[in-house]
Amino acid sequence: MDLSIVVCDDNETDLQYITGMVNDWAMQGRIPVSVRTFTSAESFLFHYSENNDYDILLLDVEMGKLNGIDLAKQIRTRNSRAQIVFITGYPDFIAEGYEVSALHYLMKPVSSEKLVEVLNRASDLSQKKRPFLLVSSERETIRIFFDDIYYAESQGHYMLIYTQQMQYRVRMTVSGLLEKLDEGFYRCGRSFVVSLRHVCRITKGEIFLENQVSLPLGRGQYDEINKAMIHYLRSI
Repeated sequence: MDLSIVVCDDNETDLQYITGMVNDWAMQGRIPVSVRTFTSAESFLFHYSENNDYDILLLDVEMGKLNGIDLAKQIRTRNSRAQIVFITGYPDFIAEGYEVSALHYLMKPVSSEKLVEVLNRASDLSQKKRPFLLVSSERETIRIFFDDIYYAESQGHYMLIYTQQMQYRVRMTVSGLLEKLDEGFYRCGRSFVVSLRHVCRITKGEIFLENQVSLPLGRGQYDEINKAMIHYLRSI
């Protein structure tokens, strides 16, 4: 299966330069790739609404009305797995990259050696085996990737599993679900299981997720979930 790569830059010269180096990297490494190019964030988003299954995104930061940072934020609402690499002539935006889990920043002019190093890392991460949950829901057998799950909520004899785009109703207990998941998940209170992958803020009483959802945190769990978060981040 080809590695799917996007290069988005409103400067035609830079666009062709980066794309050429990507193709050279793929050819020398005998890596099957599919490369798409876009000259604006808006044109990419228009295409992205129909096809969001990209592995690596090389995004210029300084682009027209919609810059690369804001583009990446919109991408993250539908794709938490893509490896995002920002390309910029200024270091001022680097801190904002943490909000969208950017893999790296490349400063212009981009050297081929540095781009190759970053592409190798992005390729390795993209092709890692993705663990998944196999469940039966509404008379269907469904595969739900762990990194797509934001949280799950107990409802009677069922668990409601929430991803960014879908909700699945599965006959299962909280304990039964946790047995099937990895250490990237944490039980908060009696009814919720939250993915630590998508937690962006924790207070004494609430957990805030990347998709703007907040979940109640049980009394006395604040220190415990912070320890679980630290342990998880050290393991990845």
